[in-house]
Amino acid sequence: MTDKIKIFSPATVANVSCGFDVLGFCLGTIGDEMVIKKTSNKGITISKIEGYDLPYATNKNVAGVSALALINDYNPDFGFEIEIYKQIKPGSGIGSSSASAAGSVYAINELLGRPYNTTELTNFAMKGEALASGCEHADNIAPALFGGFTLVKSCTPLKVLQIPCPADLYTTIVHPKIEIKTIESRAILPEKINLKQAVTQWANVGSLVHAMHVNDYDLIKASLEDVVIEPHRKKLIPNFDLIKTESIKAGALGCGISGSGPSIFSLSKGKQNAQAVAKAMQLVYSKTNIEFDIYVSPINTEGMKTMRID
Repeated sequence: MTDKIKIFSPATVANVSCGFDVLGFCLGTIGDEMVIKKTSNKGITISKIEGYDLPYATNKNVAGVSALALINDYNPDFGFEIEIYKQIKPGSGIGSSSASAAGSVYAINELLGRPYNTTELTNFAMKGEALASGCEHADNIAPALFGGFTLVKSCTPLKVLQIPCPADLYTTIVHPKIEIKTIESRAILPEKINLKQAVTQWANVGSLVHAMHVNDYDLIKASLEDVVIEPHRKKLIPNFDLIKTESIKAGALGCGISGSGPSIFSLSKGKQNAQAVAKAMQLVYSKTNIEFDIYVSPINTEGMKTMRID
């Protein structure tokens, strides 16, 4: 059994328009790297963080909180040291906190010889995610650990369903470099919605899941509509409506807010369409004074990946 591991912990898109707090999918072209090794001293230590200014205190870092949840359950007679090489900007809306939370428990589980299954790891990682968002939810964590598209059937008890998706499905992400904290973006949401909105929303979720199973791109396009969350959160994202309009003109099946924002995702059939959408997104934000990044990625069906240690 090895004493050290290096992993790639992928970014994710949560909510996927109509699937607030239940749907998510995994990206392949952006993610964090983490190195975790066993130590003779019990407990969790965070020894290095590169990329962004995050707390080293174990109980104030999502990776540390998740790791503590796991080792408090397993109770090993040794500890772990964590290094985080952060590529996903905190507050970007593409699962920065969940990559850290999920990455630490995945790596420790590997070093322990895999005593826990993926659902159990998701449960541990939710403890860290709660530190960032104010509540336990798994729509970002589940796709990072399971890979591909996932649906969180319930959190208590935790039940995650893996959803098949067309092999030629690509996503384009634009990340305007403004920060929207998950806690703040949840605070602007209404506590109640009317029945008509609810019926529309759950019909879209059901039809989207069905479309994924039968590779129906037209139905995917018809289902990527959010009548509950997007009308409120889009107000926090500059040029959201224009990005959505131009993305669909360029060939996107649909476009929506990634997680709590400010990143915006689109889904497209094929890499060529996804790249055309990227150009359309770039054109919109290049006319503003807002810095931005754009990513094009197939759906990452593998999730976490163990890397070679140099």
